Amino acid sequence: MSVVGRFAPSPTGDLHVGSALAALAAWASARSQGGRFVYRVEDLDGPRAVPGSVERQVEDVRWLGLDWDEGPGVGGSHGPYRQSERDEIYEAALRQLAEGGHLFPCRVSRRDLQELASAPHGHDGQPPYPPSLRPDNLPPGWFDDEAACHDAALRFRVEAGTVAFDDRVVGRVEEDVRQSVGDFVLKRRDGVYGYQLAVVVDDLAMGVTEVVRGMDLLDSTARQVLLTRALGGEPPTTAHVPLLVRPDGVKQSKRNDALTVRELRDAGVEAEAIVGWLAAALGQGDARRRAPSEVAAAFDVDRVQPEPVVVPDGLADRLGAL
Repeated sequence: MSVVGRFAPSPTGDLHVGSALAALAAWASARSQGGRFVYRVEDLDGPRAVPGSVERQVEDVRWLGLDWDEGPGVGGSHGPYRQSERDEIYEAALRQLAEGGHLFPCRVSRRDLQELASAPHGHDGQPPYPPSLRPDNLPPGWFDDEAACHDAALRFRVEAGTVAFDDRVVGRVEEDVRQSVGDFVLKRRDGVYGYQLAVVVDDLAMGVTEVVRGMDLLDSTARQVLLTRALGGEPPTTAHVPLLVRPDGVKQSKRNDALTVRELRDAGVEAEAIVGWLAAALGQGDARRRAPSEVAAAFDVDRVQPEPVVVPDGLADRLGAL
């Protein structure tokens, strides 16, 4: 089977260095195996999207020297490549899950869940959604019944048992999703499709065989394995690369004013210096100027370490000296 990798940023601002690290890792892994690469835009959360950031992110990724076989500016047979334009595809997947008995409507609010004070909180800060809150005896055809779905979220029914997978960086991971998260939302009450649904449906539709992304998404993987199997697919392999953190240990993210590729560009840092530093953060040798093709030619995922990598103060000056 040919390898298909992907990069799927959210357009909530300029491309920060943590996202650039994930992009380089995903691209280099796919290209090192002679594989294809897909770029798609995860823009389901409309209010958080920053106008113009899709175009700026695409420009920055191209400036770094990465290319793709499908996605913005290229097209392809699996589009659209913006999640906000794929509603019909997600709705068809929900129907398939409903017909398979994997889905149910839910009117339990976050406040209701928080009142389950005795329950330990899961990945999203909420108590796991317990099976006792599921509706009894859903009638056939409920998915098409407006009354049954009105003002209701749609949740995935999680069965008892442990989900196990082998991450190429972290190693063996086992999780009891019913205990850690419980039944999880695939479509919100306001009609917005959930992240877990969109990611899985897109990966299946686009033939993605490996997912290389940041360590902060490791907690989503077990849920995505369950959902992929429920939709009749084979879960892609995963490799969760280290997060970039500030010297004080805080994650580099848009919410924390993370250093962006655009800021480094504006400071006069050249693309090959950034790529070389990112490659070193991925365990691929010393920090030195490198073209992405050089990184891909020698890329070895076994050298990637899971521990966070510190972005030092004054990185622009350091990279300028490479």
